[in-house]
Amino acid sequence: MRMIKTLALATAAVSALTGAAAAQTAPGAPGAPSTWAYAAKTGVGASYEAYVDGAYKDGGRTGTVSKVWFSVADGVLTETMYGLIHEAQIKQLRFAVQTSTGLAVEGPDTIAKTEYLHVDAAGRPLSPAYRITTTDKQGRFVVEKSIFTDPDRQSLFMRVTVKALKGPVTPYLLLEPHMANTGANDAGAASKAALTANEAGVFLSLKGSTPFAAASAGFIGASDGLTDLKADGKLDHLYASTGKDRGVIMLTGQLPATSGEVTVDYAIGFGPTAAASAAAADGSLKTGYAEVLARYNGEGARVGWEDYLASLSELPRLREAAMDGGKLVQASALMLKVQEDRTHAGALIASLSNPWGDTVDATKSSTGYKAVWPRDFYQCAMALAALGDIQTPLAAFRYLPTVQVGPKTKGNTGVGGWFQQKSRVDGAPEWVGVQLDQTAMPIMLGWKLWKQGWLSDADLKTYYARMIKPAADFLVIGGKVGLDWNHETIKPPFTQQERWEEQGGYSPSTTAAVIAGLVVAGDIAQASGDAASAARYRKTADDYSALVDSRMVTTKGSLGDGHYFLRLNSDQDPDNKSPVEARNGQQPVAEDKMLDGGFLELVRYGVRRADDPAVVASLPELDDESMEDLYRVRYGFTFPGVEGSFPGWRRYGVDGYGEDVASGANYGAGGQMAPGQRGRVWPIFTGERGHYELARITLNGKPAPGALEPIRQTYVKAMELFANDGLLIPEQVWDGVGAASPPGYTRGEGTDSATPLAWSHAEYIKLLRSVADGVVWDSYQPVKARYGR
Repeated sequence: MRMIKTLALATAAVSALTGAAAAQTAPGAPGAPSTWAYAAKTGVGASYEAYVDGAYKDGGRTGTVSKVWFSVADGVLTETMYGLIHEAQIKQLRFAVQTSTGLAVEGPDTIAKTEYLHVDAAGRPLSPAYRITTTDKQGRFVVEKSIFTDPDRQSLFMRVTVKALKGPVTPYLLLEPHMANTGANDAGAASKAALTANEAGVFLSLKGSTPFAAASAGFIGASDGLTDLKADGKLDHLYASTGKDRGVIMLTGQLPATSGEVTVDYAIGFGPTAAASAAAADGSLKTGYAEVLARYNGEGARVGWEDYLASLSELPRLREAAMDGGKLVQASALMLKVQEDRTHAGALIASLSNPWGDTVDATKSSTGYKAVWPRDFYQCAMALAALGDIQTPLAAFRYLPTVQVGPKTKGNTGVGGWFQQKSRVDGAPEWVGVQLDQTAMPIMLGWKLWKQGWLSDADLKTYYARMIKPAADFLVIGGKVGLDWNHETIKPPFTQQERWEEQGGYSPSTTAAVIAGLVVAGDIAQASGDAASAARYRKTADDYSALVDSRMVTTKGSLGDGHYFLRLNSDQDPDNKSPVEARNGQQPVAEDKMLDGGFLELVRYGVRRADDPAVVASLPELDDESMEDLYRVRYGFTFPGVEGSFPGWRRYGVDGYGEDVASGANYGAGGQMAPGQRGRVWPIFTGERGHYELARITLNGKPAPGALEPIRQTYVKAMELFANDGLLIPEQVWDGVGAASPPGYTRGEGTDSATPLAWSHAEYIKLLRSVADGVVWDSYQPVKARYGR
């Protein structure tokens, strides 16, 4: 759509770099060990790209498909991806500022603020473009960065303004590449004109509207610019390149010194060649800040993020249901759409982060949460549907065969029909445990899209034969799997792993999805002319439902009055106190001492009524805040300037997926599990409980006016309060339990686990849709009619 420099000019520009900075080659290869970046993001972004016939192709309404994503944490640009959504090329880009009283580095020496660049009159975000402000803790300077991608190129745009507040300052740009999704094998070069890096056929080029005053390439911990600056406050050991050696590198560029302020535009281009990356950067700079941003936003006749938000037919109603005027729901819509791959349409990932990334080894390629879990995927697709987005959920449903196991799955020697535990967006399996809810949920999504009138009868029949019938058959009969390490025989509804991927057994949450999936599979089979399978699926669902209490409800538990749902039962007897397998550094405990709220999913999907005796009996134990912290699940939170206390829940008692209570160390720090690890509070459970309370209030039909106001005041408001200043909802928030609080942690605010968690945003959106409708959004009427009498 826009002119870029010719290949010859780009090549000449790249060639000019070789003699620019210095004649020396950086010593110290391979550099210090590498990790990923801090995972508590306050911003993530990518360009909006319109589908062409349900796929991502160049030449549509949005022109060239941009395949660049970025993230922001602690005031700095962090993991930036190009290619597939998990393929990081940058670990972080930050600034160091030399002042008259010493050197300060963004992150440890600054206070960060995240704002949206483009908002409506009510302050609601209109695009995931950000203004990031970092203020020196000693008040000597401020750095402002405006960050977004170029929707017509493979590049990221960043305008930087450095303001001196107490005497002259000299800023330095510090770029740490992690090319080809690793941090251990990069090569780079630096000149006043550009900073470049490459690995495995992927190239990066950073260029500015103003040349650097000086530039250097080096190996981290040995010859990098920050090490040089810390030694004497000067960038006086300049290296033109890392030479023939590869390793963990940093590229440094000195900006003009100032006693006032200095503004420079930077573009970071990516490509399969050095020339392509340079041309992308040059093209963005030539188009200029204002026009690239306008195209990104979709201002006027341009097609961009404004157009996507305008297409969401239910968004106005959901804004009305919110407590914050609609800021978080609008941000949530952006977050879910951003976190979709731009090669494989409909491939929705869990989070644009690597959990606890700053202590995770980056020498080997890792997707982190930038991958497909069918369970998280279902939540996101259902939330997008709740917004009135028709195209993305349909693309998501049509993507699902990519991650379903079958005869064409590489290496598969066993039964098919089930869905891979975790996959890259191109379908390559990463984890291969069998989680039966992840096989049921694609069926449930298909039924929902069909009943919405978005999936045609003809398409439904096609996908019934191709995907839904094999999945439903597996939920009935299971079988011996044969993929990678997994050669277990699965006997539903006993699941090899429940929704937290750690233990097997009879799980209320998994069983809820399996029953719902089979009931709606019966509807789909009937509509597809397969009456025999329809009857079989429904009968099996009835059989599973009839045994829910006898398999999963104890009447002899050691907590409360002894009558409640177990999180998990490894056998047919819920009263025998058999141990749950040890995971995440925790010791095994008797099954009756491990509580969770998974039984509420039985109500959500319609398998049980909200007033079911076993459900009601389980709530006191789940909500008991007097329990020892090891077993306790519910916690209350207060927030400055906000009246009242707001509830949150952990995944389950004795959860070890979180920071150490004794040392405050990250989960799995040093590659080791520690007995003090503790899973914290997850905002999604506030949404799940809100859905249960809504189902309880509406047991007898449409709610009376004002009847749902307590849902808004408590559960909707709590999820809004759990979001950070970038309007991103974390996976976990700090519960304050333990002797040590990691630096920067505040009770009720996100931890370093993963932010944004797509599921958290999805649960919030679905809760708003449920409140707006007066009925649970992902309840299934055939299920409710069958078991809710």
